[in-house]
Amino acid sequence: MKPQSIQSASQLFHVLSDETRLRLISALQDGEKHVTSLCKKLRVPQPTVSHHLALLRIHGLLINRRRGKSVFYSINEEAFKRGAVLAAELFNRQR
Repeated sequence: MKPQSIQSASQLFHVLSDETRLRLISALQDGEKHVTSLCKKLRVPQPTVSHHLALLRIHGLLINRRRGKSVFYSINEEAFKRGAVLAAELFNRQR
């Protein structure tokens, strides 16, 4: 595996190592959600949810869309596909 691929995999796994971020990704599996609905679903305060959403977005795992003052988030499926390829390379398996 190339050093750049190892670095990318390390960053991805680090971002995904947090329980709250995994719960957010799980909550977004069935489609786009507003920040407030994610707070209610996870029973986590808005600043905490916003912090974790920002980290996921910065790392390219989520896409956000603004409508007025409202922000909606959805999963960036291409980023997760690339992550699966990185994981397969790491474990030397072909997809």
